[in-house]
Amino acid sequence: MTTVNNAWQAVWQRIESAAQAAGRPVTDISLLAVSKTVEAARIRHVAQLGQRAFGENYVQEALDKMADLADLALEWHFIGPVQRNKTVAIATHFDWVHSVDRFLVANRLSAARPRERGLLNVCIQVNLSGEATKSGVTAAELPDLVSAIKALPNLRLRGLMAIPRPEKTVAAQRAQFAAVRCERERLNRLGAEMDTLSMGMSADLESAIMEGATLVRVGSSLFGERIRAAAKESKE
Repeated sequence: MTTVNNAWQAVWQRIESAAQAAGRPVTDISLLAVSKTVEAARIRHVAQLGQRAFGENYVQEALDKMADLADLALEWHFIGPVQRNKTVAIATHFDWVHSVDRFLVANRLSAARPRERGLLNVCIQVNLSGEATKSGVTAAELPDLVSAIKALPNLRLRGLMAIPRPEKTVAAQRAQFAAVRCERERLNRLGAEMDTLSMGMSADLESAIMEGATLVRVGSSLFGERIRAAAKESKE
């Protein structure tokens, strides 16, 4: 597992360097280890290094891992598209949902959240570039969805999540992340009280941190190309 150790340390070195360049304390930034398609034994090893937050895209796969790793105090984030028939399982077992993009989903998550689990942390997924292949709400749709989610009893609206289009230059990457940051600032001036910007992945986490990311989602740089190459066949 030496490779995993080195990869985890290398990712944190990147985060620390980016935070320093941005003039931000590294404690303001959290690492979410994207562990979809990664077996429980490898997750356990990364957890033993100190990683606590793990992101999953597929519900049944995640539930199996949660059972295997129940002896560890891990924080589970759902980062994939939320299917209506999966809202009960997601609301019951996850601590965070990053991919809320409509009120119907938020309402179902709130209704299904067990009271003993406390509030479910949620982020609204935004699609500010208007890419047809990606989920997410537009800037114009955000204020109404923010207000509606904040009124739900079992959710805590934490912030915005974005998956910007890939860009080759740092300037282009930063421009997209800056747009998300500006939306959060605009909404907070209206009373949203959001503290989270879930943005930045293996290829662009430095640009995201420069523009205020508080949580970066990293998979391939931690676990290798298996994250991409072993594309999940499950149709759940």
